[in-house]
Amino acid sequence: MIYTLTFNPALDYAVYPSSLTLGKTNRSTGERMDFGGKGINVSYVLHQLGEPTTALGFVAGFTGEALCAMLEETGVCCDFVRLERGMTRINVKIKGERETEINAAGPDIPQQALEALYEKLDRLTAEDTLLLAGSVPATLPRDIYETIGARLAGRGVRLAVDAEGELLRSVLKYRPFLIKPNRDELSALVGRELTHDADIEAAARELQTMGACNVLVSLGGDGALLLDETGAVHRAPAVGGKPVNTVGAGDSMVAGFLSGVRQGYEYALRLGVAAGGATATSLSLATKEEIERLL
Repeated sequence: MIYTLTFNPALDYAVYPSSLTLGKTNRSTGERMDFGGKGINVSYVLHQLGEPTTALGFVAGFTGEALCAMLEETGVCCDFVRLERGMTRINVKIKGERETEINAAGPDIPQQALEALYEKLDRLTAEDTLLLAGSVPATLPRDIYETIGARLAGRGVRLAVDAEGELLRSVLKYRPFLIKPNRDELSALVGRELTHDADIEAAARELQTMGACNVLVSLGGDGALLLDETGAVHRAPAVGGKPVNTVGAGDSMVAGFLSGVRQGYEYALRLGVAAGGATATSLSLATKEEIERLL
């Protein structure tokens, strides 16, 4: 089973005003509501690819109930810790001439709820993969990625991480099976600009030296570069055409890689890039049909 952990999931509410004037009443020409959160996105695409997956995290209030209902409608299994207070956040996306986002803070997560999450993680076995993805709410310890890495150490659970900065750096000593920085995140980790493939490969090898097994670097319109655990480098161009929505494209790439890795690293990279391209060229997350077409 591939478990994904999203600490602060959301409902993403998009509105499409023909114009936007601050201080005035503005009217939208359309609206849409989607579930949001990096790990949840990964679970959705994994489900599209036929992989058993469960989304973990915290939900609260009527918005949390709505999030669970939306996931269940799509067939994604979820096992969230339900908080007694607060509500799952709603992030507002204003899709005007210039896109504007207002991201909410989310509910407070008490220690009791965190312990309930740890109990779920303690049931994972060597047959399972856990993806840690995204930022950490202010009410949780800043070292929670490291704490979870230590909790899983020695149990054979395959760890994947899609985060930036110290969150990612702190778990490298636990030899995560996969990390997926983008070019900018990788550059920040090594402290220098990365212009060419040779620069990216060298930086990926630094993170591998620090403990990462497989380093998958998403490069936007330039595709992706994979440094696998044997030291081999794989490169794939972007597919799918002109992007219309990059939100979730990196998450889709992670899902494709984790789904395809049983068939080898070259295939896993191709499937990851196909999944990322399918999301980037769609208004929503990738479907199985579109991924297979691009593959």
